[in-house]
Amino acid sequence: MKKRIAILGSTGSIGTQALDVISKHPDLFEVEMLAANSNADLLLEQCIKFGAKIAVISEQAHYEKLKRNLPPSIDLYSGSGAVAEAVKICNANLVLAAMVGFSGLEPTIAAIKSGKSIALANKETLVAAGVIVMNLANEYKISIIPVDSEHSAIFQCLQGERGAVEKLLLTASGGPFFGKSSNELASASVGQALNHPRWNMGPKVSIDSATMMNKGLEMIEASRLFDVNPDKIEIVIHPQSIVHSMVQFSDGSVKAQMSHPDMKLPILYALSFPDRAPLEIKRLEFCNMEPLSFHKPDFENFPCLNIAYYAAKQGGNYPCVMNAANEVAVKSFLSRSISFTEIAYVIDNVLSGTKFVANPDIEEIFHTDKEAREKASKLIKTIH
Repeated sequence: MKKRIAILGSTGSIGTQALDVISKHPDLFEVEMLAANSNADLLLEQCIKFGAKIAVISEQAHYEKLKRNLPPSIDLYSGSGAVAEAVKICNANLVLAAMVGFSGLEPTIAAIKSGKSIALANKETLVAAGVIVMNLANEYKISIIPVDSEHSAIFQCLQGERGAVEKLLLTASGGPFFGKSSNELASASVGQALNHPRWNMGPKVSIDSATMMNKGLEMIEASRLFDVNPDKIEIVIHPQSIVHSMVQFSDGSVKAQMSHPDMKLPILYALSFPDRAPLEIKRLEFCNMEPLSFHKPDFENFPCLNIAYYAAKQGGNYPCVMNAANEVAVKSFLSRSISFTEIAYVIDNVLSGTKFVANPDIEEIFHTDKEAREKASKLIKTIH
């Protein structure tokens, strides 16, 4: 039987690549639901092309335009809570959670509670509420299959393994500022930060990669997803982005997943799991490959890594605080309200100024997120 797919964030980088993958395998997948934040024109095009049964646009202002142009066979929902409501009632059996940021948490929880498997491309969901989400997945017996290339690599390396995991080796490209000095980082422009050397990503993820917060978020996600202590997760800078991550086992063996950098591979793997479907991407030619290098991360010039490890080890609501402050700070940097190095300053100050909650429930997570965003916004106004 074909898998019925719902894509939350269909007009973003992951969503558009997922639809391209699906178009190559009409025998395996069909599109049940597509949801977007504000790109109504592309959502309309996607819904018609792929025959979606349900369309969701989060920004209410685009509802009337879509209603006029969508075929009557496609049900349309809009508004801030519409994605979570629609995912409950749609007939999908696999939900690709590709919304950016904290906004992906509520729809992912709704999908789990409605019995749908998750292909997770939204790392903030497990950063902000990882314990709650993983407990819910276990309670509802729902599979969460990672889509991020690093977590997909670890997931693939763990298939068929019974041995104890000694360490996860989470690789990082180093982003556009690998090897840069503190003076160069202080004057870094938005354009420079968005210019990733290996991956084509959206603006938020690109800035996170530049600050290395993306790797901090991924470290916390890996800790939750694979139930591994943060102390057993080592970040390794690998500029070539050929080795997507590794697992070291108790006997000293290390398994790695390798390929040319192309997000369509982990997307297809998550959609087709437990099978592997064919994919037309560039193959590795080991005898003609550039040398592979590995380096220790620069914790001094990229303080977001230290902040992420601290938040992960403290646990509770601190990862949620960190994530919320980061989202606000990144948005402010993109609008040129703060400098590149002030992103970490904002996160650190909001984290240290927020009350710690050791075992938050979901209501406390949403309260923490709101409080941290307000504190970050107020702090940013005082900087310049």
